[in-house]
Amino acid sequence: MLCNISFHLSSICFNAAYRKPSAKAPVIHPGDEAPFLGWGGEGSARRSALRCLTEAGKPGMLGINVLAQEKRQMGTKKTRASKQPQQRTPTFLLELPLQVEAGQAKRLRAHLEAGRQLYNAILSEGQTRLRRMRADPAWQQARGIPRSQKQERQAAFSHLRKQYGFTEYALHTFAKEACCSWIADHIDAVLAQRLASRAYQALNRVCLGQARRVRFKSRRRGLASIENKRNDTGLRFVLEPPEAGNGGWLEWKGDQLPALIDWNDPVVKHGLAQRIKYARLIRRPASSPRAQGTDRQGDRYSVQLILEGVPYQKPKHTVGSDTIGLDLGPASIAIVPREAETRLEPLCAELRPAEQAIRRLQRQMDRQRRAANPENYDEQGRAKKRGKEGLHWKTSARYEQTRRRKASKERKLAAHRKSLHGRMVHEIVRVGNTVILEKISYKAWQEQYGRSVGLRAPGMLIEQLRRTVARTGGTLIEVPTRSTKLSQFCHGCGRTSKKPLWQRWHHCVCGIGPVQRDLYSAFLAAFLSTANDVPSCARYAVPWEGAEARLRVAQERLQERAKEGQHVSRSFGIPRAGARLPKNRGEATQEPLFLLRGGRLEAWKYRPEPLLL
Repeated sequence: MLCNISFHLSSICFNAAYRKPSAKAPVIHPGDEAPFLGWGGEGSARRSALRCLTEAGKPGMLGINVLAQEKRQMGTKKTRASKQPQQRTPTFLLELPLQVEAGQAKRLRAHLEAGRQLYNAILSEGQTRLRRMRADPAWQQARGIPRSQKQERQAAFSHLRKQYGFTEYALHTFAKEACCSWIADHIDAVLAQRLASRAYQALNRVCLGQARRVRFKSRRRGLASIENKRNDTGLRFVLEPPEAGNGGWLEWKGDQLPALIDWNDPVVKHGLAQRIKYARLIRRPASSPRAQGTDRQGDRYSVQLILEGVPYQKPKHTVGSDTIGLDLGPASIAIVPREAETRLEPLCAELRPAEQAIRRLQRQMDRQRRAANPENYDEQGRAKKRGKEGLHWKTSARYEQTRRRKASKERKLAAHRKSLHGRMVHEIVRVGNTVILEKISYKAWQEQYGRSVGLRAPGMLIEQLRRTVARTGGTLIEVPTRSTKLSQFCHGCGRTSKKPLWQRWHHCVCGIGPVQRDLYSAFLAAFLSTANDVPSCARYAVPWEGAEARLRVAQERLQERAKEGQHVSRSFGIPRAGARLPKNRGEATQEPLFLLRGGRLEAWKYRPEPLLL
């Protein structure tokens, strides 16, 4: 009898919730859901029947069992547990330049503009959902759950995300609905899903407190890259077999963009021999529209191939077996192996001329901005405070030209910095692939040493070192600073004494020193036991006899650089590090001559010829 009642209630709820299935899902805003309204056919109607039966009381349990048994009988044999988990394989990148004609470049700009508008629409919708979710009182209740209760806290946040549609798959559904009309002519469904995943990752960083806000793509800057999920449809890279010519091109929306492939390059040859997972189109602005390989807008196009496997290892990049201790600073790096030569060098010292050129352009932009907007500054030259309407800033043509020059130099500086990081990493791995250093918060460094960290990027160097060491079979060990205290410890007497930042030399009363502080910390890290992070005096007694002379050689080498007039940071503690010597040591420096030009007193850069005797 109870079975008849359950099936009767099931038919009633099925008739109430049934509607003709359609391919498009209805849009239901959070909080507007009906209590038993379902869509999607018979399965959802059966779930509604289950809700009706459970609210009827205990007799409904028999109906649940009957329906669950029926569901098991009607279900497919292939379940979620039987599916094989997708295995992750190693991945590396290979970038190839593209040859783009004028008509193809015009169509590419249209495709990327459609992608930009779709990305901004998805980002706006996700931001609205995030704000609604945070405004819910249940959000504060979930934040109040102690972090020790991980499962309860995770379940509360997961329920809120599903309720308000703040999930990656929910944004995929919105991208499918938003990718319509003329946008669908440029962006297919797979690319729309990738843009939705990209927007979700940016929003999720804001949700987790890792970022303050999201950035919408402006029309002037546009979308710089777009990628696919696989290499068999849509945006894909096609590689010809050897008998057909060994050519390759990027295919998208009927356009075939040929790639410049140098088969004599072993890196390219090794990369193209691997399986292509998917392709990514990259657009980068050049220094000028007249540069080689650019379109009329001054942009260059290239393709990044995401390949399966490990990158090519050049023969010159050998792998050592030594153990290395590192001491990294915002503008310096100390490298002390257990046996090889020690080094103490400025970090990315070659970037200093480019930094000075960028600073000059920044000052020029500030002067141009002040000349075009005198009403936005007070009598003391300070920018006025923003009111309710804000300040309106006008830009001149010369200001835009200077801004483009500055952006071009910053792009070159970033590429140069990446090259210097790679060179430093290979020099370290050539000595040894077991690296020990202290675990540092580079985010805190950004607040304290923002200018230096922004120029040299020590965190990026460590990330690249970690990937390279792992690829070569080594290990990178980061020890906690609270337990080791390498900059405060003395292995001679075992005492730990705090040193201020201005004290750059370690000189203990027990007889150890004087030795440069960064070099000494790297020495302690090199001989630190991985099983026990606390340094001990007995462990450093024997290694110190051979390492003291090597550390002294590194100090003398740095002093010679300072005497030669090379730039040496004052953080090394080298006296007269800021002194500069004349370029020609054969003659004394003369006083500059002053000339009156245009009513201004200027220094004459050219020295007079010596007198003939």
